Amino acid sequence: MKKLSQHLGSDLPSGLVVFLVALPLCLGVALASNAPLFAGIIAGIVGGIIIGSLSGSSLSVSGPAAGLTAIVAVAIGKMPAYEAFILSVVIAGVLQIVFGFLKAGILGDYVPNSVIRGMLAAIGLILIFKQLPHLLGYKAGFAPAAAGIGLVSVGILLLWDLPFFKKKKIFQYIPAPLVVVVVGIAISEALEQGGSPHTLAAHHLVNLPVAGDLGDFSAFFRFPDWQYLGNPQVWITGLTIALVASLETLLCIEAIDKLDPYNRSTPTNRELKAQGIGNLISGMIGGLPITSVIVRSSANLNAGARTRLSTIVHGTLLLLSVLLIPGLLNAIPLSALAAILVMTGYKLAKPTLFREFHRKGWDQFVPFVVTISAILLTDLLIGILIGTGVALFFLVRSNFHSAVMFVPDENKYLLRFRKDVSFLNKPIVKQRLENLPEGSVVLIDMSRADFIDRDVLDVIDEFMHHAHLKNIRVQVRRNSVAEVKHKAA
Repeated sequence: MKKLSQHLGSDLPSGLVVFLVALPLCLGVALASNAPLFAGIIAGIVGGIIIGSLSGSSLSVSGPAAGLTAIVAVAIGKMPAYEAFILSVVIAGVLQIVFGFLKAGILGDYVPNSVIRGMLAAIGLILIFKQLPHLLGYKAGFAPAAAGIGLVSVGILLLWDLPFFKKKKIFQYIPAPLVVVVVGIAISEALEQGGSPHTLAAHHLVNLPVAGDLGDFSAFFRFPDWQYLGNPQVWITGLTIALVASLETLLCIEAIDKLDPYNRSTPTNRELKAQGIGNLISGMIGGLPITSVIVRSSANLNAGARTRLSTIVHGTLLLLSVLLIPGLLNAIPLSALAAILVMTGYKLAKPTLFREFHRKGWDQFVPFVVTISAILLTDLLIGILIGTGVALFFLVRSNFHSAVMFVPDENKYLLRFRKDVSFLNKPIVKQRLENLPEGSVVLIDMSRADFIDRDVLDVIDEFMHHAHLKNIRVQVRRNSVAEVKHKAA
């Protein structure tokens, strides 16, 4: 704790900035997940205080994640009760702790970048599609004032992204989501105080429980119902959340570590354990699933945080806000939160991203688009698996075409192996050798191959044994790797 307190001057203001960013996002993610709004606040508090205390990351901030909204919304719809869903969150937490002990922290390294970016783009599109009705004021009837607040909020967020605002230091310390919330509340209150017929109804505003004292406050938590342990959907959802939350956390940790000006490295297995304990606790008291979140972590980094104390401060401020100012939070228009989520979705799925992957070639563009389509048509986990499968197909295809080169020159022929020559290359090698004309000369160059499969070596040996029958002269150039592989096999 002494080490954490050394940078109070940096971490306290950073924690305040992250709190101001996280508060509307916690509410917005809960809204997008069709979950109680209070569940998003619980997840933010646990992510800040519990995971912040246990994590080995200096800059990562955890909380309810936009990347899980699709899974959570579908799962809540399928569950017999919300208490069954939070039981899945508890199971996910236990599984993440197990992942940590199994040293599964390298999981994120095996997912292709095209699939990762496709996953994020799909999440962005889901956020946009789900939040457009809230943004435009459609909830139990159209509300022009809600739509107006939503459009003004989008305008503010767009302004904050302009170079003029980005260059001004003052705007770096005033988070755009906070401005959106303040302006939304101001417009809503002005309409109400002015007696406007377009005053927002209660269902267009945040609705958090308000407690008279601490005893009343504790009554707002919800607890898992253990009778649903026999429900297969509970276990499927738990496993899905554990896998996706772990992957999203590992990817976020990797990104933040790369941006850390002090080049600190986060122990990934410890992070999985911390995330698991966080999800276990969050599920036990009715909160949403938690991951390390790139938006909040980036805000923490840009605000000048030095240690994880800033994360703990942000979680503490979230707790104090629901204890001390729930009435103010309940004045926030839902359309303002929807605007924040729509713009978050747009940044994840910008049209420039599609053009970027198209320029990279079909081996990058196709897995990217397939991942997006698969996630939109199924769910996040299945989409990631399908996208990874397509990426692997292109990898094998690329290696297949580049591993064997055949060059004819009159009656002389060159058969050159490059990279890794697998059993998949056996048919083409066999075909090339068997079709060589009588009296020809062939050089089989294995010196540039890192690995040659035993099946391919057998084809070469068989050809060399009967090449003299067609008066074919064979020269073989080996390197040490190929020679060793040949002898060892």
